[in-house]
Amino acid sequence: MEIPLWQRFLAPLAYLLPWSDAIQFGGPLFRDYPWMQWFTLPVLPLALLEQSIPFGLGGLLLFFVLFLAVVRNPSVPYFLRFNTLQALLTDIVLIVLSFAFTIVLQPIAGGSLLIGTLSSTVLIAVLAILLFALVECLRGREPDLPGISQAVRMQLY
Repeated sequence: MEIPLWQRFLAPLAYLLPWSDAIQFGGPLFRDYPWMQWFTLPVLPLALLEQSIPFGLGGLLLFFVLFLAVVRNPSVPYFLRFNTLQALLTDIVLIVLSFAFTIVLQPIAGGSLLIGTLSSTVLIAVLAILLFALVECLRGREPDLPGISQAVRMQLY
C-alpha cells in the first residue's frame, strides 16, 4: 500500500519531541564542535512551546496531546500513529536516561570525561535515530527501531 505524500512529510515531525529532549545531552559536544548547534534549529519552535507553559509542564502536556489525539485516535492513519508512538517511546527512554544521569551519574562522576562521553553518545544516537526515521518516513516505510518498533506494533494492534 502506497503512503500518501502528506503522511510522509508529517510523520517525521513527531521525532522532534525526542530530539528536543536529547539536546540537553549535547553540552560537551556543542562546546567542542560549535557548528553542531545548527542541529538544534528545527526544534526551537517546539522548545519555545514547551517553555511557554508554566511549571515545566509543557513537555508533559505535549506528550499527552500527541498520545491521546494521534496515537489513540483510530481515524488518524496508521503510518502517523505508528511514527508518533515510536517517537513518544523514544522520548520516554530519553527521559529515563536523563533521570539516570541526574540521580546516579552526576553525584558519582560529575563533570568528568565519563559524563561528557556518555552524554555525547546519547545525543549522537538520537540524531542517528532521527535521521534514520526521517529517511524511512520520506521513503514511505516504517522506521524499524529494534525493541521500540515491536512495542509500538503491540500497542497499535
